[in-house]
Amino acid sequence: MILLMVFLSVIAGALLSVQAAVNSQLGSVVGTFQSAFLTFSVGALVTAMLIYLFEPRYAVTLMDVPKWQLIGAMFGVPYVAIMAFSVQRIGAAVATVAVIIGQVTMSIMIDTFGWFGNQVIPFSITRVLAVVCLVIALYFIYTSNAAKNKNAN
Repeated sequence: MILLMVFLSVIAGALLSVQAAVNSQLGSVVGTFQSAFLTFSVGALVTAMLIYLFEPRYAVTLMDVPKWQLIGAMFGVPYVAIMAFSVQRIGAAVATVAVIIGQVTMSIMIDTFGWFGNQVIPFSITRVLAVVCLVIALYFIYTSNAAKNKNAN
């Protein structure tokens, strides 16, 4: 089961990169926020269909949960808008690795402190080394882009 969840997570990450690249192209011709609006509009329609067709009934509704739990819905907007704007300028790989650095860094903090009711997973130097490796990867990807652009001029 763990391998399946890891595999599905890798697929989700790949889809985010495709989404960023496609939204960047769309954003360059119609505008960043119109591209983001399309993403969320179509996403809302598809999700509504999935809820109607597959979601079991729950005793608790969105109106019953603690209101702080609803803020997660807002965090997709900056991600989509930033990626639609930045991928055109720095490339999909640099933007995606930068996002992953932010995700892993915040995830380590969430795990370490058990924020938002999540299980506490102790801080370790190996987790920090993982972030350092990502920063090194970002450096190499960025410098390879810069070298290619320099050679093209």
